Amino acid sequence: MRPSCLALAALPALAGLAVLGGPACANDSTAELATGGLVFVKNDAIEMRAEDLFLSTAEVRVHYRFFNRADHDVTVHVAFPMPEVRIDGPDQMVALPTDDPVDLLGFVTTVNGERVEAAVEQRVIAKGGDRTELLQKLGVPLAPHLASTGAALDRLPATVQKELVGLGLADIDEYDIGKGLERHLAPRWALRTTFYWQQVFPAARETVIEHRYRPSVGESVQTSLGAPSIAGEPWVTAEVKKYCVERDILAKLERARGSADAFGPPYREKRIDYVLSTGANWAGPIGEFRLVVDKGAPADLVSFCGENVKKISPTRFEMRKTNFTPTGDIGVLILTKFEPER
Repeated sequence: MRPSCLALAALPALAGLAVLGGPACANDSTAELATGGLVFVKNDAIEMRAEDLFLSTAEVRVHYRFFNRADHDVTVHVAFPMPEVRIDGPDQMVALPTDDPVDLLGFVTTVNGERVEAAVEQRVIAKGGDRTELLQKLGVPLAPHLASTGAALDRLPATVQKELVGLGLADIDEYDIGKGLERHLAPRWALRTTFYWQQVFPAARETVIEHRYRPSVGESVQTSLGAPSIAGEPWVTAEVKKYCVERDILAKLERARGSADAFGPPYREKRIDYVLSTGANWAGPIGEFRLVVDKGAPADLVSFCGENVKKISPTRFEMRKTNFTPTGDIGVLILTKFEPER
């Protein structure tokens, strides 16, 4: 069956689930970072009997039921990788829901109802090299997106700053915001953060693992979809394909664009990326898979790729599969209507 799309507002539902989103040709755009579920080395003893996944701009929740089909307890290393954080240029903005330098998404996990206190590893990568110890020695925070990190870099001696630039850890930003020419050292490394723990799966028993966190939500002040003049642009084609945006949505946006006083239709973009393919690491397919996407408000539009999607509330849409082996990831596009300025 060809994947179909959801285009939902006050209109009847059209059935339709597909990591960093494609460009959105609009000002003041922030990029989403792909997040996902638990990751571990492929294991032939532990099967995932069920996965219940809930996606919204406010929260991601995942409920797993695992079963150890071996005749002995199995201990595995379970990890939850945060999205890689990297600031490649002065105009780039990434969407992170917290200012915590370690727990970027407010990550919480329980096993059989009990809270898990996970260990954490953070690594700084630049030009393919691990520079974590260097930054720690210099007293520079590892999170490149925080203002405190830039301030710490500015306090370093000029010789050290030059060394960091040479290692690909930083660039020199020069600009004038009305106070004369300013020169600042800007972080350009990638931060990789992973929560992990050792999990025992008892023999011939189920283990329930749940986790939740706030997703990285990319946003554009105004969508560029639905504009005939750029419909053939490669980035537009890629976005339409990624989110399975069908003609009904594009036509609605084009009509709204034509009636708006301001340029473009009165819809903002919100984008969520979820890494689903790691679910193929367990023994066999996922027995029962359920996805629920909440678009937030009844008047919002939502588009994602999927099959046999059902509307289960004014804002929520459900897809179910049995014996499911994920081969791709999920991208959700939510278009939020706003009143244009007159």
